[in-house]
Amino acid sequence: MTEPARLDRDQRAPTDVSAAMRLEAFGFRIVAGFARLLPLDVASWLSGWIWRVIAPWLRRDKRAMQQIAMALPDISAAERRQIINRMWRNLGRNFGEAFHLDEIHSDPTRIALRATPETLAELKTLSRLIVVSLHTGNWEVASLAFSKSSQIPVTGIYQRLKNPLVDVEVVAMRKRFYQLGLFPKGKDALVKMIRTVKNGGAAALLADLRDFRGVNVPFFGRPAPTSTIPAIISLSQDAPILIGRVIRTEGAHFICEYELLRFTPTGDRDADVLALTAQIHAQFEAWIREYPDQWMWAHRRWG
Repeated sequence: MTEPARLDRDQRAPTDVSAAMRLEAFGFRIVAGFARLLPLDVASWLSGWIWRVIAPWLRRDKRAMQQIAMALPDISAAERRQIINRMWRNLGRNFGEAFHLDEIHSDPTRIALRATPETLAELKTLSRLIVVSLHTGNWEVASLAFSKSSQIPVTGIYQRLKNPLVDVEVVAMRKRFYQLGLFPKGKDALVKMIRTVKNGGAAALLADLRDFRGVNVPFFGRPAPTSTIPAIISLSQDAPILIGRVIRTEGAHFICEYELLRFTPTGDRDADVLALTAQIHAQFEAWIREYPDQWMWAHRRWG
């Protein structure tokens, strides 16, 4: 039995929430309790099946189909439909697995690490690091894998959920895998992550979502508003970037693949931030093309 995660003051649920939010949170707790009663593989399969059946009828399915058509116009509409159907199944599996993260972390057969011997050797010499990944496979597994393969303590940022009561529940499930804290995305997040890296830690984030406060970089042939946080921290703190992805292989089994990103700054800060951000997303695009059904197409990415 793991000790319940302690929440920072700004991550505790407020008391002034609506009745609808309380009802939603109650429903979430019922689902969570049921999922935890099921064996991991059953929870993963059942949740994946439910999402695959229901999600194609929801509004976000239309957005997913529109975005994959823009990004991958050379494949047929039927192939795109199959990819999005498999995406929904993968996202459903992620939901079911979220209530079994401790089991996934403790079972050595669940996560296989894939990195070159040179990368593994270099990681042992580093005292500061940026860890960047994307919403593919079960992306929560990335933090579990990093905690297994590195002694560098890590902090992370996340997108706060609209329902603060559910947000507290979700953070509690994830927080123990971030030794230096898990903070909501906001004005203070960059400062906290820079401080973490400066003091000899790792800052981890998912960097493939739309961010109008960043810069436009090419992504599947279209300009995409993109966060510059990984590049800014890396360049300002002279910290290397470890870029990685999670690949679902079969059921609730995964490969976590990562490599150190090579980038030589020119001294022009703005140009370097743009170039490094574009390099990160060029790798993301290559990975998504390899396993398009494991990326989160339903999120609005291009403007």
